[in-house]
Amino acid sequence: MNTSTKIKLLLPLLLFISLVSHGQKLVNDVTALKEAIKTAKAGDIILMKNGVWKDAEIKFKGEGTEQQPIILKAETNGSVYLEGQSYIGISGKYLQVEGLTFRNGYTPTNAVISYRTSSKELAYHCRVTQCVVESYSNPERYDADKWVEMYGKNNTFDHNALVDKRNKGVTFTVRLNSEESLENNHIIEYNYFGKRQNLGSNGGETLRIGTSHYSRKNSNSIVRNNYFEACDGELEIISNKSCGNTYQNNVFDECKGTLTMRHGERTLVENNYFLGNRKHNTGGIRVINEYQTVKNNYLSGLTGYRFRGALVVMNGVPNSPLNRYNQVVGAKITNNIIIDSDHIQLCAGSDEERSATPVDSHFDQNVLMTTTNPKLFTVYDDISGISFNGNYINQEENTPTEEGFKKVEYALTENENGLKVPSKKILKKIGFEGEVKLPVTKAEVGPSYYQKDQNKLGLNEGKVIEVEPGINTIIEAYSKSNAGDILQLKGGQEYIMTKTLFVKHSITIKSDAKAIVKSEKTVAIRVENGGDLELNNLLIDASDAPDQSGNAIVSTSKYSMNDNYIFKTIDCTVKNLNINHTFNFLKIYPSTMADTIQIQNTDFEDVTGAILALDKEVDDLGMYNAEYVIIDQSNFKNIGNTIADVYRGGTDESTFGPNVSVTNSTFEEVGKDKRNKEMSSLTFHGVQHLVVEDCLWKKSAPLKLFLTNGEPISIIKDCTFDETEKVVANSDQYSLENVKMINK
Repeated sequence: MNTSTKIKLLLPLLLFISLVSHGQKLVNDVTALKEAIKTAKAGDIILMKNGVWKDAEIKFKGEGTEQQPIILKAETNGSVYLEGQSYIGISGKYLQVEGLTFRNGYTPTNAVISYRTSSKELAYHCRVTQCVVESYSNPERYDADKWVEMYGKNNTFDHNALVDKRNKGVTFTVRLNSEESLENNHIIEYNYFGKRQNLGSNGGETLRIGTSHYSRKNSNSIVRNNYFEACDGELEIISNKSCGNTYQNNVFDECKGTLTMRHGERTLVENNYFLGNRKHNTGGIRVINEYQTVKNNYLSGLTGYRFRGALVVMNGVPNSPLNRYNQVVGAKITNNIIIDSDHIQLCAGSDEERSATPVDSHFDQNVLMTTTNPKLFTVYDDISGISFNGNYINQEENTPTEEGFKKVEYALTENENGLKVPSKKILKKIGFEGEVKLPVTKAEVGPSYYQKDQNKLGLNEGKVIEVEPGINTIIEAYSKSNAGDILQLKGGQEYIMTKTLFVKHSITIKSDAKAIVKSEKTVAIRVENGGDLELNNLLIDASDAPDQSGNAIVSTSKYSMNDNYIFKTIDCTVKNLNINHTFNFLKIYPSTMADTIQIQNTDFEDVTGAILALDKEVDDLGMYNAEYVIIDQSNFKNIGNTIADVYRGGTDESTFGPNVSVTNSTFEEVGKDKRNKEMSSLTFHGVQHLVVEDCLWKKSAPLKLFLTNGEPISIIKDCTFDETEKVVANSDQYSLENVKMINK
């Protein structure tokens, strides 16, 4: 830990000691807290008693001074828990909030922490430090709120942790909607921005400064020395939407998205480290608008494509309205290191609307070393407005121009800081400043008391519980299980479920030799919020299900789920889902989102409904129900509806999926039921990445494609269609390779 960091961590303690002579008051309920705030004077310290404070609505108003702020803090940092529907608003001058934890609930207002108490009462020279907001999310997935809203001027947010926001709405936003909040000089530093799951919709940014309406105004905010980890909410991890901001010395660790200069000009992006570690869809920096500077950044192991590439320079819209894309003018992209990353996109987004190419811009003295993609650069339009000078690239790679690149041997070593680097000679030639070293570590950010890396156990990470055959023994065993446990059934034995199993944590149900599982309920297993499910080596026989339509083996909750789930079916046999019509294998509801749905080495036969009907977000707002859908080495026979109906509507470009892979599988007599509205065996609408490979169709309805927004990749290869129409599509922008038709 460097000296400056130690000093910053000690400041609250030193300040506390120096102010002991001033008024201190310990309060133990909201009424006493309100009275203490009302009477507080400069230099006073209000201590909130350790314990749980439920439904605490706090308006912290006061007038401190620079030397004597008014401090509202936990009796012991990290031991005051605001739960239920709690929030805090701050207004006045020189106020400090310290050591509070928000958990087990969600804000009843627009924000958990707001630097204002009303539209006219803002915060100035105020500080929030050593606080935690964790999983404090509205249970309604698409009901939007923010965790932190900054208003006023000269405020600081430091050494806090914001972790696991699950509902719609930016995690942290700086607002510029009044003259009093412009040119604010806010500082956001030494914070831990932890996991943010994929929202499956626009509105999942981690940090946003400004909005399109105020994007031509100066914010002059500084974001430095923060650690962003697994911030996967949407394309824009950071969405810059105002002028004059600085992003410096931050680390982005396995984040699926980019630091995006969406609106505003004169942004400085300097000495940030983007570590993808080859995680899917990890991105770097996206350049839009005028006079942006991107210098001395380190980008490694990034796999993102198109708008989420390692480096993306966009096309703009001529005479763009505020909410679209201003032309890139005067960009300076210099002295950066890009290592083992897949895509640099120039003039990205070029189309009939976005036709204004970059001008007066420079791509100078960068080093590019990668063997992960021989076509690192993709050029979508005229790049004559970008000059290229003094760049180094390994010999195997393509270049956007013949001039401005020197080809060298691919040569990287791991330095003493654990980072891959080119030679010191090349680093000197490109003018990279300082040592190649993370500017801040995870240990140096966030509250001193907060334990990071508190992940719940996932599938198959817990203990094994032996389950005897019989009636509802699976349900009884589950009631005694914990997250990650495995319910081990006896092979060949019969397990009857007369009740629905409600799965609220990760659980695997498996056997060594096809234990027989039967259900007498309309839904055998319901995955609730927080649940993950794996079915492994089972024979699932639905012959005892009730004689009514709309049954399902597995269902999501009927209500909104703000926690993404995983569902896997591996080495199973599933049959007799035909007691009545529309008997689905997996039934889902709106406002639910699967991270992964996998069907592996499983046989399905005699199903009147669909296997995976992932089509419940039909408002065409860019939302969808599953990020990754994987079907491999599986066989489907006599299936009335679709095997998979995956839907993403609208033209929003802020999300990544769905991503679908269908391989090594057979489809016989699939999709021909009169209730199959799509009249297809598989339907993919708006899927962003699709691979269908080594599959056989026989006497089945066709594969249907609806190619919509973005640049979807759709590949059908090495497939045979026997007495089946090949592909029905709304566009020819897909790839067919080695496809065989057999018509008898």
